[in-house]
Amino acid sequence: MIARISILMIALTVQTAFAQTAPAANKPDLARAKQTAETLCAACHGPDGNGIAATFPKLAGQHEAYLLKQLHDLKATGNKPAARVNATMAPMVAPLSDEDMRGLAAYFSQLKQKPDIAKNRSTVELGQRIWRAGDKTKGLPACAGCHGPNGLGIPTTYPKLQGQYADYVEAQLKTFRTGERANDASSQMRIVASRLSDAEIKAVADYAAGLR
Repeated sequence: MIARISILMIALTVQTAFAQTAPAANKPDLARAKQTAETLCAACHGPDGNGIAATFPKLAGQHEAYLLKQLHDLKATGNKPAARVNATMAPMVAPLSDEDMRGLAAYFSQLKQKPDIAKNRSTVELGQRIWRAGDKTKGLPACAGCHGPNGLGIPTTYPKLQGQYADYVEAQLKTFRTGERANDASSQMRIVASRLSDAEIKAVADYAAGLR
């Protein structure tokens, strides 16, 4: 009886120890991610994740799940091509492991964004109208329907656009429109972008930059 109790106690001790250490083992290595971010990513995205120029997206404060999806989409694996084609990012993500990507996504999501601002007063009304209501005559849904009234987005599928560089958002909408970027779920963004003119894209991108 004593032996059986001892064995049971040992088993419970091992099970408890495993339960306590298992989450830690799966926790992203933020120290390693910080080092990677400051050496590999900083040249374009800046040491604080806010980008060195408007052509590079602000990663600081973006949804962790969305960042992780984009990193996976940008990497070609085996005979499978990348879901998101980007000549600049392809060699950057090539050496990254799943663990590296999880760490980077977690690290950048915790940084503080330095928001961009809306710069064109003459297009604010147009950008606001598209963001809030879309355009029923063109079958264009409101941007707020997926990205939220304040541009905070929904993790994984819909990124935070609040305070993002207007130039970057404009460029991405145009690549969705041409089909150059095609890693959107159910072609949603490609359909939306196809119904936007250059002027509307510029207006809504500028409006998103000023959202708070």
